[in-house]
Amino acid sequence: MTEMTSLQFDILTSLTSARRHGYGVVAQIRETSGRPPGVATVYAALAKLERRGLVEPAGDEIVDGRVRRYYSITSAGSTELKTQARLMAVRSETALRALSGRESLA
Repeated sequence: MTEMTSLQFDILTSLTSARRHGYGVVAQIRETSGRPPGVATVYAALAKLERRGLVEPAGDEIVDGRVRRYYSITSAGSTELKTQARLMAVRSETALRALSGRESLA
């Protein structure tokens, strides 16, 4: 298992509900997190995720004379996202327990 950035996590999460093109991924992340990532950064992250086999091209479409490439999450991507989400949940619970114990000392 390779370390996953929060952007990669958000990209995989956005692809669980539908195939999306890069701008669609940006819009979905903006909607769910309130922080819009840069388009170039998203495309670079998509390329890394594709090299790792976690996303795959899912068709092209021409809009206003420009090609939109769609991506979808692979089964390996879904497995990795689930693993990362579980690890994040454990880390969050550990932090909350530590903070809870600290607050009772104050």
